[in-house]
Amino acid sequence: MSSIEKKPELIYNNIFNLLKEHQTWISQSIPLIASENIPSSAVKEAIVSDFGCRYAEGWPGERLYAGCKYIDQVELICIDLAKKLFNTEFADVRPVSGVNANLAVYSAFTNPGDKMLTLSIPNGGHISWGKKEFFGTAGLVHGLIIEYMSFDKSEMKIDIDKTKDNINKLVKEGNPPKIVMLGGSLILFPQPIKELSEILHDCGTIINYDAAHVSGLIAGNEFQDPLREGADIMTFSTHKTLFGPQGGTIVSHQKYGEQIKKAVFPGNTSNHHLHHVAGKAVAFAEMIQFGKQYASQVVKNARTLAQSLFEKGINVLGEKDGFTRSHQIAVDVSKYNDGGTLETDLENNNIIVNRQLIPGDTKAGRNYVHPGGLRLGTSEVTRLGMKENAMVEIAEFIKRIIVNKETGDRIKNDIIDFKKNYQKIHYAFETEKEAYSYINIR
Repeated sequence: MSSIEKKPELIYNNIFNLLKEHQTWISQSIPLIASENIPSSAVKEAIVSDFGCRYAEGWPGERLYAGCKYIDQVELICIDLAKKLFNTEFADVRPVSGVNANLAVYSAFTNPGDKMLTLSIPNGGHISWGKKEFFGTAGLVHGLIIEYMSFDKSEMKIDIDKTKDNINKLVKEGNPPKIVMLGGSLILFPQPIKELSEILHDCGTIINYDAAHVSGLIAGNEFQDPLREGADIMTFSTHKTLFGPQGGTIVSHQKYGEQIKKAVFPGNTSNHHLHHVAGKAVAFAEMIQFGKQYASQVVKNARTLAQSLFEKGINVLGEKDGFTRSHQIAVDVSKYNDGGTLETDLENNNIIVNRQLIPGDTKAGRNYVHPGGLRLGTSEVTRLGMKENAMVEIAEFIKRIIVNKETGDRIKNDIIDFKKNYQKIHYAFETEKEAYSYINIR
C-alpha cells in the first residue's frame, strides 16, 4: 500500500503547506524568469471563479454546451479587448497556451511535409518550432520540415541577406517555405519583418510572428508592430510581458479568421479553460489602461540591468545595439561556469533565472542542461514597482554570486531585505493587496 493510500489526509495537508511555503519563498526572492509575470488580484479572482468548472466548446453563440449565456458575454468582451489592444480585425482567445496557438496556425495554413523557415533554438527559436528529431512541436506533432534562417551571432540578429539567399534557393528548388515563424524565445531586438515580407509573400509564404515573449511590449508600443510590418498572423502567450493568466491568443486579419477558428476548435482544443478567458479579459483591460508606461519601464529596466552587469565585467550579449530592446537579457557565463550550475547557485540565494542555450553552444559541445548562458527578464520585477536603481542593486547581487562566488547567509539576507520593499502589484486597477499573499478559501 502506498503512502498516499495510507495517509491521504496528511498528503492533502502537505500539498497546501507546500503551496504556502512557495508563496513565502517567492515573496523573498528576485524573480527574473523572462517567461513569467505576476497577475493582479483582479486576474486571480477571475481564475478562481466558477467558470473553471464549465464547458463551452465552440465560438460564442455557437456552443456545443448549454449554460454559456454569461460565459459568451465575457469571451466576447475578451475578444473585443484583444482586438483593441493589438489594433487588429480578428482575435481568437481560446488557445490554452502559446504552443497551442502555434499548433493551430500550423494546422490552419500547412500540411505535414511542408517546409517551415525559422530560427534554431540556440539562436532564439522555441521548441514549438522545432524539428522532429528534437521532439519539437512543428516537426513531431504536425510533420513540418524545418529549415533554419541565417543568424548573425555577433549582433544577435537575423542575417537578412543570407536569409534572402536561402529563400531564393528554396524557390529555385521548387520547395519554398509554406510558413515562416518569426519572433522568438530569446529575442533581444526587433526582427526584419518588413525586409523579408515581400520576398516571402511573393512565393506564397505565410508569416507568423510568435510574440509569446514580447506581446506586452507590442501592446505598449515599445517593440515592433508585426501586423503592420507584414506579418499575416501573430500568436502569443498571455502571461510573460502581458499580465496573465497563463494561456494563448491568436490575432490576425479578418480574411484568415475562419481558418484560424476551425483550427483552434475542433482542431486543437476542446474546452478552452473558461476561467482563464475571464482572466485574459481582465489582463487585457489592465494592459490597455497601464500598458504603455509599464512596457516603457520594462525596457528601461532591462537595458539598465544589462549595462550594469556589463560594467561589472560580465559578458552580456548584444553590446553593439545596447544589449536589448525587449525585457530580456542574454548573458554568456561560460567563463565562470555553465549556465545550469549558475542557475542553481543563484536560486539557492533567492535569485531566480533560467539557463539558456546561446549561439555557439552547440559547436562548443554544450547542451540545454549545461549551456553557456543565462536568460534574465525584467517583466515581473517591473510589475512590482522596481525601476533603474533597483536594477543596479540586482546586478551587484548577481556579481557577488556568479563572479565573487559568495555564499552563505549574508548574501541571501541582503536579497531578502531588498525584496521587502517590493511587495505590491503596480500597473493595475487595484494595487493595495500583497503581490504574493496566500489566498486561503478553504
